[in-house]
Amino acid sequence: MDKHFKRDALTIIENLEAKNQSFAGKKILLTGAAGFLGSQFIHYFLTLNDTGNLNEPCTVYCLDNFMRGIPDWLSELEQREDLEVIKSDIVKEKSFPVCNYIIHAASIASPIYYRLFPIETMDANVIGLRNLLEFARENPCDSFLFFSTSEIYGDPQPEYIPTPETYRGNVSCTGPRACYDESKRYGETLCINFWQQHKIPVKIARPFNNYGPGLKITDKRVLPDFFTDVLNDRDIHLLSDGKATRTFCYISDAITGYLLIMLSDLNGEPFNIGTETPEISMVDLAKKVIEVSGKGLNVTFQKSEDKEYLTDNPQRRCPIIEKARNFLGYNPNISLEEGLKRTYEYYLDHSQAIEA
Repeated sequence: MDKHFKRDALTIIENLEAKNQSFAGKKILLTGAAGFLGSQFIHYFLTLNDTGNLNEPCTVYCLDNFMRGIPDWLSELEQREDLEVIKSDIVKEKSFPVCNYIIHAASIASPIYYRLFPIETMDANVIGLRNLLEFARENPCDSFLFFSTSEIYGDPQPEYIPTPETYRGNVSCTGPRACYDESKRYGETLCINFWQQHKIPVKIARPFNNYGPGLKITDKRVLPDFFTDVLNDRDIHLLSDGKATRTFCYISDAITGYLLIMLSDLNGEPFNIGTETPEISMVDLAKKVIEVSGKGLNVTFQKSEDKEYLTDNPQRRCPIIEKARNFLGYNPNISLEEGLKRTYEYYLDHSQAIEA
């Protein structure tokens, strides 16, 4: 098992304390298993089994269509008895393993990729979700976790930053990001109504800029791009003025939050999962990445050849996480500096990634 994944998994286990026992002897269906979030969920569950602390091991059913390839880490784990890898398309499939927990993380989340595959993105977020909800209706589960996104807020008005779950959003339904943003918004509507009408125990997670091991160096989001430049001893090239700000949540903190949501009894509820501070500009983030690397590089500014590269790109993104703090006991604790250090160490060992 990869040392970086194992370290994060052990951190999550420590964070959850007695709640880990909720998975003893349980079956978990994970869609989008080959993706960033999937990689961390799988390593958490398998590491939890390896600790021997569970009265009975859990079993993970890893479902993905593998349109972006089968990652090496998953191939190395395929022989385990507590893991079953299933190549399947949730948009076409209507039958799944009957499980206690369903984690629906199948989606295309990188803006570069969901703009290349807008219809596939919408299908996974709507048709795939509907198929899973209908299956859960016929085969009741203990909990169903749907991954929405902070993108459902669009570009919030200044008075709504930091952003609470009650903010209704400022989102274009026709812009270049709409395939992702609007299908996630509709996905939330599906979930709420399946809870209200059919009592499917659905919970909704709204991630805010997760990063860390498992996020492919070829993902095309900001941190993989920054680290790609650093690994190749290049100055970091910003395709903007660098003034846009974000908060970044390290993956072990994020997965802890998602599991706390899933294990709660707060059905039909959305939760922001991320960190409130620091809200950092892209130029300052680039400087921190260079600092972590210890290299004498600089930050430069260029213009993207893609005319819509920055269209509908929010200038600020920062969550209010009091709801998760108060109702779930969520408390992210990995600093940005520590998270960037761990991520850089991961990319040093995984500087190449296979794409479909």
